[in-house]
Amino acid sequence: MEKRSLHIDIRIPRCLVVGLLSSVAFIQSVSVAIGQSKSTSDSLRSHTLNAVTVKGARSIVVETLPEIHGTYLMGGKRSEVIRLSEIDANVAEKNPRQIFARIPGVFVYDMDGTGNQVNISTRGLDPHRSWENNIRQNGVITNSDMYGYPASHYSPPMESMERIEFVRGMGSLQYGAQFGGMLNYITKKADTTRRFGFETINSVGSYGLRSTYNAIGGRIGKWTYYAYYYRRHSDGYRQNSNSDSQAQFGSLQFQASKSVGISAELGRSTYTYHIPGPLTDAMFAQDPRQSSRSRNYFNPDIYIPSLKLNWKISDRTSVLWTNSAVLGARNSVQLDALATVLDTINRATGQYRARQVDIDNFNSYTTEARILHRYKLGGIGGALAAGVQLMSTDLHRRQLGVGTTASDFDLTLTAPFKRDLHFRTKNFAAFAENHFYLTDRLTVSPGIRVESGTTEMRGTISYYDNATLPRDISHHFALLGINGQYKLSNEVKLYGGWAQAYRPVVFKDIIPASVYERIDNNLKDAYGYNAEFGLEGRWQGLHVNVTVFDLLYRNRLGTVLLTNPDGDGVNYILRTNIGDSRSTGVEALLETQLFRSEKLLISGFTSTAFNNARYINGRVSTGTENRNVTGNQVESAPRWTSRNGLTARYGTASLTIQYSYVAQTFSDALNTAVPSANGAVGPVPAYSLVDLNGTWRIKRLLTIRGSINNLLNQQYFTKRPTFYPGPGVWPSDGRSAQITVGLNL
Repeated sequence: MEKRSLHIDIRIPRCLVVGLLSSVAFIQSVSVAIGQSKSTSDSLRSHTLNAVTVKGARSIVVETLPEIHGTYLMGGKRSEVIRLSEIDANVAEKNPRQIFARIPGVFVYDMDGTGNQVNISTRGLDPHRSWENNIRQNGVITNSDMYGYPASHYSPPMESMERIEFVRGMGSLQYGAQFGGMLNYITKKADTTRRFGFETINSVGSYGLRSTYNAIGGRIGKWTYYAYYYRRHSDGYRQNSNSDSQAQFGSLQFQASKSVGISAELGRSTYTYHIPGPLTDAMFAQDPRQSSRSRNYFNPDIYIPSLKLNWKISDRTSVLWTNSAVLGARNSVQLDALATVLDTINRATGQYRARQVDIDNFNSYTTEARILHRYKLGGIGGALAAGVQLMSTDLHRRQLGVGTTASDFDLTLTAPFKRDLHFRTKNFAAFAENHFYLTDRLTVSPGIRVESGTTEMRGTISYYDNATLPRDISHHFALLGINGQYKLSNEVKLYGGWAQAYRPVVFKDIIPASVYERIDNNLKDAYGYNAEFGLEGRWQGLHVNVTVFDLLYRNRLGTVLLTNPDGDGVNYILRTNIGDSRSTGVEALLETQLFRSEKLLISGFTSTAFNNARYINGRVSTGTENRNVTGNQVESAPRWTSRNGLTARYGTASLTIQYSYVAQTFSDALNTAVPSANGAVGPVPAYSLVDLNGTWRIKRLLTIRGSINNLLNQQYFTKRPTFYPGPGVWPSDGRSAQITVGLNL
């Protein structure tokens, strides 16, 4: 008996080894041995064939989530997946217009300084801390308080992310009731083929940027671990805009058996941002880098612990049980005033004015059990995703404390808080959605989500009669939806559907700012729906995804001016539901290969959205009268958003030039056309930006990234906020550059 071995040396891109053809693939040798038995008396022979080189590069970057994704059903919905290793982008500073460039319609709000937090929205929603979205990390909720303050203050480094998954509001029945959709950040994982691995990513750049990210990971027996430590400092583009950030993360997984896995994670992020203050339009025109404040600071410090049980009961049934929390604080100390109010030393006392101290403490707990079951009923196949979710939250809000006259970050009080309130919510939700595979091509998916809970506000407001405050807000909803998809071929599909959504009244909506404000005791949660219809096609070197959407948002919150009913003629401001809005439009993504040779690939993309976001009814207070806003443009909702890029790849190097355009928006529902003298209201002019980004992967170990942001040094701003960080113009960054070096051992 003779045994012959055939040795073949094949050179292929590393990413093909793991099953994915990378956009910039480096070459790696793999040895494959093929054994064959033969009845012969010949001696053992070895034959080495000539090397075969397989080359690949992706011109299509955006992926779509599979129809069944873990315990979620994603068929029939618009979804996007961005793998950060496959795009040229300024990852060190979390530049959203580059990272989310291929997701059409994303509105970016620059608020907390470069690199601190991502603030985005779609379809005419509010971008403040992305709070119209269900924000998750590895499927764990990170919104600070879904019912009290749904902003996501948790801000991990983008260096730690493998990919970003985004699902529009059509999936709201499964993950939450939010209008904006689910944004799921998936962290890097350990290399399970090694007991120990190490990665370090270090960046330097303009305006004093320097950051370091260091991670370890590996697998030992049934245990898999991964952890990182991150720090970043930036002096900031504007005066008095420096920031210091830290983040830590640890993950430990135990594979008890082939069917049962347990994982525990703990993430933490914190930063201290020196807030430079708002500007007037005149100040912005004079020098956008100037500052109106030197003693204002913002500091969130958030922990996200979680524990998961993943149980594959059978080939058809899987269960995921997730227990998690959001714990931490949102701290600020500042002189909260318009840009025209100067922060100067009092000549009589020789000191600054005492600053205002605000502290929020978050205690949000969630347990969520999900089941996915595939089945066959008669001749029809199906997949059911169902589950329950319980939330218990306590937002302790302390505001209007009198701080010190110092200039550093100091939360010391010299007089007590004027507001000391608890906002407690207990909420139960049950949900179910079912894929019916009516034919090999047609899938229809009805769904329902039921929510029931109560929010209680307790505490004191020193300047207000607490007996007149609304104490309890009930949340009782049954949300329905249906979607489907039809495969015209293996490469082309139609998808679409309709799903209801709602947004609860949040803490800031029901706290009166002064004794002249009253709160409507019959405040209603905002509710409405998302509807969309789209076509997606993938051919060799071409990807098209076009969606027509309609978003109805009822019971928007605002203020109206009223007169006391007792006949004394005294006016007051009522915080109440002021009207409804509707956003309709088109979102289109096209990625294509323009030229290809043996070594050079040139590809391009356009990601463009038209959004007609209008008030369909409503009235708001001007301070002296109420005005009808029907037909007005919704705040911070540009009609056109377009991002376009060209990428050239040569060998293991790539270079991307990106052009972005955002149309004019308004800061208020009145669509004030002429900016006020203090900069608080007025239009936000349209702007165009050019960015240049490059990546060079030197074999497997070394990666170098470089960016020139805002290449033409345009001076622009994205929003005039109505509350934090203060009404007025907040300039975005001018031209900057950064370079990143990553080493993987």
